Amino acid sequence: MAHLIPFITDSVSISLILSTFLLLLFLLHFLTRTKKSPYNFPPGPAPLPLIGNLHILDIKRQDLSLLKLSEEYGPIFTIHLGMNKAVVLTGLETIKEALVDGADMFSDRAALPIFHAIQRGNGVFFASGEMWRTTRRFTMSSLRNLGMGKKLIEDKIMEELQYLTDKMEAYAGRQFKLREFACGPTNITFAMIFGNRFAYNDPVYMKLLDLIDDIVILLGSPYLQLFNLYPILAMFLKTHQIILEKIEKICNVLKADIQAKRRKIDVNCLYTFIETIVAKQEEEQKNKETLFHEDNVLATVLDLVMAGTETTATTLQWGILLMMKYPQVQKKVQREIHSVLGSGRLPRFEDRNAMPYTHAVIHEVQRFANLIPHIPHATSKDTYFKGYHIPKGTTVIPLLTSVLYDKRHWETPFQFNPNHFLDAEGKFVKKEAFVPFSAGRRLCLGEGLAKMELFIFFTGLLQRFTFTPPRGVKECQLDLDADPCFTLRPQPHLECCAVLK
Repeated sequence: MAHLIPFITDSVSISLILSTFLLLLFLLHFLTRTKKSPYNFPPGPAPLPLIGNLHILDIKRQDLSLLKLSEEYGPIFTIHLGMNKAVVLTGLETIKEALVDGADMFSDRAALPIFHAIQRGNGVFFASGEMWRTTRRFTMSSLRNLGMGKKLIEDKIMEELQYLTDKMEAYAGRQFKLREFACGPTNITFAMIFGNRFAYNDPVYMKLLDLIDDIVILLGSPYLQLFNLYPILAMFLKTHQIILEKIEKICNVLKADIQAKRRKIDVNCLYTFIETIVAKQEEEQKNKETLFHEDNVLATVLDLVMAGTETTATTLQWGILLMMKYPQVQKKVQREIHSVLGSGRLPRFEDRNAMPYTHAVIHEVQRFANLIPHIPHATSKDTYFKGYHIPKGTTVIPLLTSVLYDKRHWETPFQFNPNHFLDAEGKFVKKEAFVPFSAGRRLCLGEGLAKMELFIFFTGLLQRFTFTPPRGVKECQLDLDADPCFTLRPQPHLECCAVLK
């Protein structure tokens, strides 16, 4: 019996801590609930104590729950995430008015505990204020100088396409995981950051891919969301600690490369992003107030590694999955590829102008996949918007799902339909409601690179292969429900076969 006493004591202590925590939250709620706020928030569903509106949200697909609520409360409403208020923006007009016309007021990033723990306010994606503005300007300029969106990077993508098709051919028609397609786009990002591509069996490369994969999955965990809502519960939760440990392993690889490039840097020959940001740091060393300190350098490189390896790679997987699901679409794409490129010439980005159907299919893949339904913004100052007074620092959710799935802009919003981007004559049509890269000053800084990669990889793969489900699996059995990680991914169990044409 004596050996059970420490366990019993620990259990009692944890119960006491939890009880005390809940009591304090209840007291806080009832002491503050009658106070009249000087701000005029948009209407929304009535919150419950402590949990707010969490009871009416699907924790895995909050975007669909918020989309449903917008039918009742309109294009702007307030939602209570735990004890925190957030203003939800829905519909193209409302989101553009906020993020584009009101960019000065809505360009800050919401302070999510997990990203603060990772970046401490540094970097380019989760920073705010002058840190974000300065780092973003530098990053965009550097990536352009390194060839993003230009022929230099296009040649690298075409070279990587050949490595990727060789990898697919080596399976000799046997089934493999959709995640295998991540290798190609990831290597393009790594080449810009580190200066070289990795062999697909390189142990460092494989380690980085595994770590990134694990982190993206864990960022979608309900336990991680609970930590973001109630960071005081950190002592009882482990998911955020696991994420931080894996982030540290990635950072160790990045630090080693940063130090290696610092030792032999030539400011007249800068070929990688790491070299450019190290050169910027050394240039500003005399400035004690420089924003390019060691933590920000590391955080910015980490941002590019994480974002640049996930989004395009996952979109490509959705593209292959949808071609398996809809073989008639795949055949039509292949006929167009053959008519323009034949079987020998590799695709170039400019070929999209002669391939309207393929171009439309790629756009529809992005729209349907809805990869990142929303990343919360925050108001940078007290803001008046559409008759409401919203205080500085309020979380704002521009719900891209509400635009990409808006029946006013798309004939069949919840179905995969390439005709969304084609006119009656079969010509490609741009759509204002196509916003997978968001809008305004937080527009994805890798948009140009992503578009080029998607077209060349997607077209090049379908030029060489026909993609089919594994033996015994019918097209109708392929699951198109997203796996809600940090991004919306295809289900992790899905496999395909690449059959040489």
